[in-house]
Amino acid sequence: MRSGQPSQTARRAAAYRAIHQTLEGGAIFKDQFALRILDHETVAALNEIASDDGLWPMRLFIAARSRFSEDTIANCVALGVRQVVVLGAGLDTFSLRNPYADFGVRVFEVDYPATQMWKRRRIRAAGLPEPPSLVFAPIDFERESLGDALTKAGFSVKVPAFFQWLGVVPYLTKDAVASTLKFMSELPQAAVVFDYAEPFQNYPAERRAGIMATAKRAATADVRQPDSLTPSRPARSCTYCHATRPEREPRVVAHSSASRRRSSGPTGIL
Repeated sequence: MRSGQPSQTARRAAAYRAIHQTLEGGAIFKDQFALRILDHETVAALNEIASDDGLWPMRLFIAARSRFSEDTIANCVALGVRQVVVLGAGLDTFSLRNPYADFGVRVFEVDYPATQMWKRRRIRAAGLPEPPSLVFAPIDFERESLGDALTKAGFSVKVPAFFQWLGVVPYLTKDAVASTLKFMSELPQAAVVFDYAEPFQNYPAERRAGIMATAKRAATADVRQPDSLTPSRPARSCTYCHATRPEREPRVVAHSSASRRRSSGPTGIL
């Protein structure tokens, strides 16, 4: 992202979630704050984005991954999780909608400082309060330790935690991804849902050109060139408790680092 500026990818993901509420009526994923929290620049672009049929698969993928993640959060809370960490939160509104606050579930939002300051301005502009259960933990994913950032914000390694890591992994180096997964795996009880991109050669020929064009657009925006992971790479270091593969977009994976813990079974999207 550009220094001192909010993430453009955060803006675009938020736009997709908002459009899903209007065009599809939130059929996959309900978010009553998705539109309210948008800035004027993003709102002005909604009609153009919504009218582009080529963006329909990505819009539904964004909705599906959020639904998958929040369904998994519900399962984890039932099993005793009381800390939810949203990595690269952008304008994600789970922290504002947190239905588990009365159970003592705290939500730690981890993101670049500029993006977090922008989001807090958007929350105030929307007339929404910052819930007491919401904690902001600023970080530069490539230069700072996730553990240090979370500890400063009051995160406890002794309390079961869930990590939502959506739309971030494809824009990090493999070393940054590995170090983050290592931190999670060393916690006594933790689960994570994340998505990642596969190498171009893994895609069918008829889809490859579109995927490469998307990556090229990302590389010229406010993020570095996306990295890719083959499915076998995370499988060697993670224990999967849930998994789904949306037909048109990168994989979403849920992983538990506490394999001895009882699993509630596969989480459905619809």
